[in-house]
Amino acid sequence: MNPRRWRLTKTIDVEIYGQRYTVNGEADESYVKQLADIVDKQMKQVAASMRSATPAKLAVLAAFNLAHELMESERRFRQGEADADRRVASLMESIDQQMPSILSR
Repeated sequence: MNPRRWRLTKTIDVEIYGQRYTVNGEADESYVKQLADIVDKQMKQVAASMRSATPAKLAVLAAFNLAHELMESERRFRQGEADADRRVASLMESIDQQMPSILSR
């Protein structure tokens, strides 16, 4: 018997920019609603800066903004990792330099 066949999925109703959507999946309901809230707020923010736009155009622009935020977050994360790597290398070098004098005592 295929275990995937019996897998339970949840049906969660959310509202984004005045439209109701049904989301099927394994995720926690509060998480899915939080995601929907983020998308809804982003669409409303984009709409506030435009005179008129279709919901589809707002959705694409909101997705573009969210993708930008994701890429910036990933860039900051990689920069943080690089900074941590440099600090670790510097500490290791300092330890290596101090070891001979510590061992000769």
